[in-house]
Amino acid sequence: MQINDKTGIANYQAHSNRYTSMTYNRAGKSGVLLPAISLGLWHNFGFIDNIQNGREVLRTAFDLGITHFDLANNYGPPYGSAEENFGTIFKKDFQSYRDELFIASKAGYDMLPGPYGNMGSRKYLIASLDQSLKRMGLDYVDIFYHHRPDPDTPLEETMGALADIVRQGKALYVGISNYQPEETKEAARLLKEMNVPFILHQARYSIFDKWVENGLLDTLDEAGVGCIAFSPLAQGMLTNKYVHGIPEDSRAAKNFTYLETTQVQENLEKIKGLAKIADERGQKLSQMAIAWLLKRPTVSSVLIGASSSQQLKENVAALDNLAFSPEEIIKINKFS
Repeated sequence: MQINDKTGIANYQAHSNRYTSMTYNRAGKSGVLLPAISLGLWHNFGFIDNIQNGREVLRTAFDLGITHFDLANNYGPPYGSAEENFGTIFKKDFQSYRDELFIASKAGYDMLPGPYGNMGSRKYLIASLDQSLKRMGLDYVDIFYHHRPDPDTPLEETMGALADIVRQGKALYVGISNYQPEETKEAARLLKEMNVPFILHQARYSIFDKWVENGLLDTLDEAGVGCIAFSPLAQGMLTNKYVHGIPEDSRAAKNFTYLETTQVQENLEKIKGLAKIADERGQKLSQMAIAWLLKRPTVSSVLIGASSSQQLKENVAALDNLAFSPEEIIKINKFS
């Protein structure tokens, strides 16, 4: 007897050659190797999104050798839904591959109403991770980040919470995100004193946003900590989407929270100039933007989002050309 399931959704079996073409970089001075490109679930994995599409993106990612999936407690929308959807997909497709995955979560931005659902208190961080683990159906995450500095909570308390999370077996490593150089230096000192493996700083970094070059990357080098870059495409500006103006269906045209029409208009000539350089390299602008970040040894991985498997494959193709001539770097700097 046969069933009439015509969805065409087969049980997942990872490609046997998934590790042959991906580049892996060391996270600081740790023993961890990360894929040069990691997958972020900030967008496209919430309850408002198609979970089957997200499932296909995750399958494609792992088949391409992307072992690092990056989440946070409030990714969605709504808050928590990206972790919940990931947990559903993980249970169906990736449970048998758990030891081949490097899964991240974070806490630090608003998640819960009231005084205990934001910033960097011990109560918030530990409770948040407990909730994240339940949503994802995991016993532990590979790395847990404090998502942003908290000026009102002693750094000793925040770092102490991260230390206890590791000792409790809820995370193997810890990281921080959006910290300035001096804050990072002090966090590294505290964590080292507590013998806690601090291996990554997640920072916004792109051709259009180089703030990390003003001291942070040097601080990370000194501390033996890697950088994982988020927003590498400047919310889509560093893609071919805007080379000929602003499409009506684009994020900028809709004036979404993180990208407005005026931002694109102000950078339009730069976008066109960079796209021309990318074309001369045989790349799309997005591919060149990713490759540009990976030329810095401190950058362990570039964190990208993907709304489709095809988009993900296109961005991973950036690894086909990571070399830049001195002349290309000079040209890119003129438009950055």
